[in-house]
Amino acid sequence: MLNQFLYWVSRPVIGLYAQALLRWQVFRQSPLPEGPKLIVANHPTTSDPFFVALAARQPANILITEKAFQVPLFGAYLRRLGHIPVIPGQGRPAFERARQALEAGRTVIMFPEGTLSHEDGRLRSPRTGAARLALLTGAPIIPIGIHLLQEKVKLITSIIEGETVLIRWPFRGPYTMTIGSALHFNGDVENWDTVRTVGQQVMAHIERLVEQARERMTPIAATGTL
Repeated sequence: MLNQFLYWVSRPVIGLYAQALLRWQVFRQSPLPEGPKLIVANHPTTSDPFFVALAARQPANILITEKAFQVPLFGAYLRRLGHIPVIPGQGRPAFERARQALEAGRTVIMFPEGTLSHEDGRLRSPRTGAARLALLTGAPIIPIGIHLLQEKVKLITSIIEGETVLIRWPFRGPYTMTIGSALHFNGDVENWDTVRTVGQQVMAHIERLVEQARERMTPIAATGTL
């Protein structure tokens, strides 16, 4: 269950970081629809879930790698906010929790690549979760494209439960985001061709939005001002 109080307390802190250090800019093609929705984005940095949630302007259940939940204190924070751990190779429980959240009228955030994008910013091939959730629940998909300068991203090595994890974290901006209009899909969730086609269409939208974000960033990066 979402902890509304913790969400609203955390939001100003994340917003301050985004505005002051990242020079965060968001362009919205249209207002977010009311009711359940599935927000999907590319994933250039480890911090993206927080900034996508900030742009959503409402509490949401985010699908996040299970490794993050193993970090002391931070993992407890994620659980209290109602976020959903994704265990590699065991995606079914996370999928079911996301489905239940959408059917309960909530907003779900996920990253169709299933992991971080390539280090040079190129997107990976989509996994099927987002397409299947949209077809199964009828919830609209809201695509988001994120672009930032890769040279401003710091690589941090961390040890979690004895395993070395590489974290990509942006400490300086600009960080731009373009939020697309709602996409609606219909079809048989059991039909693999349909699921694959929907997934590819969603990623194509995200790629176009990433390019729009890149184009909008150019003058900001050149002048160093908003």
